[in-house]
Amino acid sequence: MMAPLDYVLDETDRRIVNALQGGFPVCARPFEVAAGALGLTESELILRIERLLAARALTRFGPLYNADRMGGANVLAAMSVPEHDFDRVAAFVNAQPEIAHNYRREHDLNMWFVAAAETPEKVESTFQYLESISGYHIFRFPKQREFFVELKLTL
Repeated sequence: MMAPLDYVLDETDRRIVNALQGGFPVCARPFEVAAGALGLTESELILRIERLLAARALTRFGPLYNADRMGGANVLAAMSVPEHDFDRVAAFVNAQPEIAHNYRREHDLNMWFVAAAETPEKVESTFQYLESISGYHIFRFPKQREFFVELKLTL
């Protein structure tokens, strides 16, 4: 696997990232349709996306779901984890399918992540499980109001 800093995006990679940030076709052959719009073949597009992921130039490629609209829930959470135990707890937290984008912060609450699940009860049971295994309290910050930013980074 390439190290993140070893990979240099070429012009085609940049066009792919720029084009696909705003949406992806919902149809029987979405990669074929997206590739055609970019002047690529379906297999070329898939290969390039796989390379971008392997190089960690992209950390994720997939849909974003609005859990609330689907009857589920997502909750921002934070933990205060001692440095000597941070990697162990982070690996365990990240292994849970309900957890997304876990970040280290320079703060007393040094681990921040989001839990999303099909029900609010499942989010809570995930937090309780993480607390029981890690030994650390999880501070829950449920969404009170939503802001839509739609951040797109043009490369």
